[in-house]
Amino acid sequence: MLVNLHTHLEGRMRPGTAADLAAEAGIAAPPGGWEGALALDGPADLTIYLAKVAATYPMLRAPAALERVAREMVEDAARSGQDYIEVRFGPATHAERPGELADVIAAVVRGLAEGAEASGISAGAVVAALRHHDADTNLEVARAAGRFAGAGVVGFDLAGDELSFPDITPYATAFRCAAAYGLGLTCHAAEAAPAEAVRGAVELLGVSRIGHGVRLADDPELMRWAAGEGIVVEICPTSNWYTGAITYVEHHPAPRLRDAGVALVLGDDNPIQTGSDLAAEKLVLIERLGWSSQDIRRLDEVSVEAAFAEPSVRARLRSMLPSPD
Repeated sequence: MLVNLHTHLEGRMRPGTAADLAAEAGIAAPPGGWEGALALDGPADLTIYLAKVAATYPMLRAPAALERVAREMVEDAARSGQDYIEVRFGPATHAERPGELADVIAAVVRGLAEGAEASGISAGAVVAALRHHDADTNLEVARAAGRFAGAGVVGFDLAGDELSFPDITPYATAFRCAAAYGLGLTCHAAEAAPAEAVRGAVELLGVSRIGHGVRLADDPELMRWAAGEGIVVEICPTSNWYTGAITYVEHHPAPRLRDAGVALVLGDDNPIQTGSDLAAEKLVLIERLGWSSQDIRRLDEVSVEAAFAEPSVRARLRSMLPSPD
């Protein structure tokens, strides 16, 4: 089973699609082509990593471009064996005016639905507020996301440069708005900031899931707290190596989080940048971090229950879980 609970639309654009969309938009091809422009050469830090992802932004201004990329990423996920995918994106990045937010979200939702229909897997959109945007903009993003609750949008997130914008207080109103619409709540936290960022995201924003959460393993007391609260951490090992959050993939704290009782799920974050999709990330857990078949089964079980999926989708995923040994 492959349930992808942390992946970004902007990090899944095919290089060939980037070339097509750039030509349509009158954007010159970079030296060496789009494959080199999008892929990371090696580990750096979160700021440099996000700059690579941002190379796709100029091609995502038109609704038709967003729809195409959303459709293709679901098709690609299905082709690699994924059974369910939650797709994150920051609509304010792709809208020139607040009134266009709904158009951006609608385009992505259409593309995900088209990809799901063509491939047979299920997909949901997770709309992201961004740390570098002001509180009013992020509130408008939450309101726009709420218009699609139950109609393709399943969750709300906070993403962006945690190093440059560590304070999450300005985003609380947007998260209360998203919660009122019934959206699942998650937040990128403790990827670059200290472990305490996890507690802040839970208590200030009301999230049930944490994106990355690598630094949580630095604080045993907070790990016990997170386990007791049932907080789910979305791990993305290869991506964390590229952002400099870990020195080696083998040093990823997933085993420590697991052993502390923290509920874990898996994502591939931005696989065009890292070259590692969800199937490869699962192999990282098994081959490089020593996870047993029981560990993987627990990961799959948690993933099905933690997904921001519609009841019918969750029931289908439950039916796909292997019987206990």
